[in-house]
Amino acid sequence: MTILQLKYIAKIVECGSMNEASHELYVSQPALSSAVKELENELGIQIFTRHSQGIDLTVEGAEFLTYAHQILDQIGLLERRYQQTKPRKQLCQVSTQHYMFTVEAFVEMISSSNAKEYEFTLRETQTRDIIDQVASLRSEIGIIYQSTFNRRVINKLLREKHLVFHPLFSCKPHVFIARSNPLAKLDEVTIKDLEPYPFLQYEQGNEGSFYYAEEPVWPDYSPRQITVSDRATMLNFIVGLNAYTVCTGIDNEDLNTEKITTIPLRSDETMLLGWISNEHAKLSPAAVLYLDKLKEVIQHHGYTIIE
Repeated sequence: MTILQLKYIAKIVECGSMNEASHELYVSQPALSSAVKELENELGIQIFTRHSQGIDLTVEGAEFLTYAHQILDQIGLLERRYQQTKPRKQLCQVSTQHYMFTVEAFVEMISSSNAKEYEFTLRETQTRDIIDQVASLRSEIGIIYQSTFNRRVINKLLREKHLVFHPLFSCKPHVFIARSNPLAKLDEVTIKDLEPYPFLQYEQGNEGSFYYAEEPVWPDYSPRQITVSDRATMLNFIVGLNAYTVCTGIDNEDLNTEKITTIPLRSDETMLLGWISNEHAKLSPAAVLYLDKLKEVIQHHGYTIIE
């Protein structure tokens, strides 16, 4: 086992593919594959599974990567002590469903970070991708919700992927609508009230399922339904088309005070928001800081953190 092999493994996981890692390392893909195979044979484990879409870490590989990161961190300390090299960049990668409060907390985390150099990533993406990215350690933290409808399916998938769900807070579903919408004057709305307006939902990819939907409540039938992939488009459609979507009640006042508002939706459903982590990995200091800021933002918006 060599330090170079450990660096190869870490870079492959960071990039998410053997091909991209070979480009960043300036190493041919056959040479990179050979180095990984030699290490797997030496240790008697399989670190990666290969498939047509790329590679995934095995359970053994995820555990191995945790130890590899510890060794690489120690090597970095030695290099900085005796070679006077620059400090390693702070790293933190978070995957999340499309929530404004997760972005707000990310801004707070970066603003509070004392690192002179950092490399942070925030991915707003599909539910299944969030789970897969945390499972493969491409992200340290994933932000998703559970409900009475999806809890059994989501928890089963998390167990299979060796992931842990940590509750943050619970809330009742709200609708996001334009302030110009006649319903904006109401204290509460029903699905029946929303029938005249287009329904917006986030795309969930080829494996799309109601269990992965970001919307905890949806109409039984909507004659006008629009699927989008990003939050900016969602917000523009709410204003431009007088459409609506269902989400948490947390809004970002800086973005939407003038044009968009949230109203409670009459429903028996409750959303349990939380973060997921890989049971084989230890959070970086930057990830811990992000969670602290996330809790502060949630409390600032009037919700109680689940301890």
